[in-house]
Amino acid sequence: MTAWSAEVLKRHGLTGEEYARIEATLGRAPSWPELGVFSVLWSEHCSYKSSRVHLRRLPTRGPLVIQGPGENAGVIDAGGGHTVIFKMESHNHPSFIEPKQGAATGVGGILRDVFTMGARPIALLDALRFGDPAHPRTPHLVKGVVHGIGSYGNCVGVPTVGGDVVFDPCYDGNILVNAMAVGVARADRIFLGRAEGVGNPVFYVGSKTGRDGIHGATMASEEFGAQSEEKRPNVQVGDPFVEKLLIEACLEVMSEDLLVGIQDMGAAGLTSSSAEMAARSGSGIVLHLDRVPMRESGMTPYELLLSESQERMLMVCARGREARLIELVSRWGLDVCEIGVVTDSGRFVGTWHGQTVVDIPVSALVDDAPKYERPMAPPPPSPPLDLDAFPQAADGDFTPALSDLLARPSLASKRWVYRQYDHMVRTGTVLRPGEGDAAVVRLPETPRGVAISVGCNGRMCALSPRRGAAMAVAEAAVNVACVGARPAAITDCLNFASPERPAVMWSFSEAIDGLALACEALDTPVVSGNVSFYNETEGRGIHPTPMVGLVGLMPEAARAVGSAFPDAGLDVLLLGRVRPGLAGSEYAAGVGAPLCGDAPDLDLTAVRSLVEALLALHASDLIVSAHDVAEGGLAVALAECTFGDAAVGLVAAAPEHAERADEVLFGEGTGRVIVSTRDPAGVERICSQAGVPVWPLGRTAGQRLQITLAGRPVIDATVAELRARWATGFAGAVE
Repeated sequence: MTAWSAEVLKRHGLTGEEYARIEATLGRAPSWPELGVFSVLWSEHCSYKSSRVHLRRLPTRGPLVIQGPGENAGVIDAGGGHTVIFKMESHNHPSFIEPKQGAATGVGGILRDVFTMGARPIALLDALRFGDPAHPRTPHLVKGVVHGIGSYGNCVGVPTVGGDVVFDPCYDGNILVNAMAVGVARADRIFLGRAEGVGNPVFYVGSKTGRDGIHGATMASEEFGAQSEEKRPNVQVGDPFVEKLLIEACLEVMSEDLLVGIQDMGAAGLTSSSAEMAARSGSGIVLHLDRVPMRESGMTPYELLLSESQERMLMVCARGREARLIELVSRWGLDVCEIGVVTDSGRFVGTWHGQTVVDIPVSALVDDAPKYERPMAPPPPSPPLDLDAFPQAADGDFTPALSDLLARPSLASKRWVYRQYDHMVRTGTVLRPGEGDAAVVRLPETPRGVAISVGCNGRMCALSPRRGAAMAVAEAAVNVACVGARPAAITDCLNFASPERPAVMWSFSEAIDGLALACEALDTPVVSGNVSFYNETEGRGIHPTPMVGLVGLMPEAARAVGSAFPDAGLDVLLLGRVRPGLAGSEYAAGVGAPLCGDAPDLDLTAVRSLVEALLALHASDLIVSAHDVAEGGLAVALAECTFGDAAVGLVAAAPEHAERADEVLFGEGTGRVIVSTRDPAGVERICSQAGVPVWPLGRTAGQRLQITLAGRPVIDATVAELRARWATGFAGAVE
């Protein structure tokens, strides 16, 4: 057998050095199916070959952690014998090529990661990044992605309860579609992706295998170029109705003692699920590929091993329980058949009509996959932001600036998006999209709640990857504390450009350290996650975007607090101390300022004190509403607080903590929260005990938002006028 050509290796994403290593491992040239197996399992997407040396610096243990990274999803203890299981993944490249199916199958894949652990999915969230709204392709991508998420989640019967949508020109050629799923399971019924027990049969369950998605993992491990549209065959096609059947079938099988291990066929399909299960158990596996259910004629072993057809599971059944497993799965009208067996050989073996076509050491595919310490170098220092170049408000009136900010699609109402999602199916949603700083769903069969927040400010990470990543964790923690939940743990989805560029690897390493610092300071270990490299097109990369999904726990879901002022006559207070900055802010972007300067300071100790103060205030029933000050700054946050059903206005005096009015009103920084209360003295007492500064802003009244600074008016508009700009900004940009 002769070695494969350089062109063949390039198409498989393998370097010459990696191929030489393959031949040395096998003692021969690989067969065509073996070449495909190495290609997908050694891809960046599956092997994490550029990130593993850095990921080990993340904190992954804690008193609530039952299962950390390394399995299909993370698991935390929710008390009372319940667990919360969650993970976030990317489906960026497929969604850029085919937005509807790319986004839909991203949702399907993350759901399978959760229910393969034994969990009933209870919530979906999405974190989306698109390019300039004026870019000719952006509206098409937005519509397709939102349609894909909505159509899949709605049909499968899992509520989409929250998310995050941001626009920035850096995503013009490479959008981000990050999906998060949350599920619940009994603590004594957690299932792992293991192939244990020599002689135990291996079962294929779910949809038949087709040719869709072949080399999807390899495609996700390379940058886009001019011919990216030709990669449509690498995008999978999903069927949410089959996924619903698969959920019910899996949970029914899991209710009995039938399984030794289970894993979904996600990236790299049958290959990754079987090899990873064997690697975790130190076992071997034999797959009889001619037994795999096929929906297309003439399929080859190569195609069957690499197909990423959706809605498929691999189950290792306890020997002697095969008939019962087949009976239960068949009830749901799904394909189920025995396609292999667990061995003690330590080898990954595939046969085709009795002939061995793949025979590779499992360790070579998984544990001994390439691991690189890529060169790192910081980019040139960012020049300072020239504040003198910012436009000056006429007569000190910043009302037009606020109105323009509220209409920017990144800040405007996302109702256009979430009205396409079913967020109330299963009737467990307590805070719906747009109602609070975090989504809140009930923990089934209990009064307790689960709060979830997702997001990341890519511009801040571009200015300072370390601080920006820490800010993502801190803001998510504050968000769940605003609704009344204690931050518990995070999942991450680390979106970066090519790891082959030293500046990108430097930013990745810095972001890892930022995540670690924030997670340690806030007691929120990382229990699951995903790395997505090569998010760039023709050498133009995205901002570092380490997306964070944070889960919090609360004793009573019914006591969750929204972000809008519910009534007149409430005292409004600003909690926390941050010196806001305009570098990286939405205001700076809106006036055309370059992305430069330094990200705002972040005091993680102060953020922790703020979180503890918020939880104490909730426990004492002192908070009527709570909303963190984030993108857009103080003025935008105050305006958002007036956009509730009551549409009540506010007369406020802004704190005088900066020389420039625009910094006070629109400067950004993590660690401030606006609360409304009927007992301001009680709030100040608890905050004083926690060491959290309090600034009395004013009182809700009337139907205008009026803000003064140093005794002079700087903003004055009706709530209706501002809300109209905010309510139509998103739709106006994408329709």
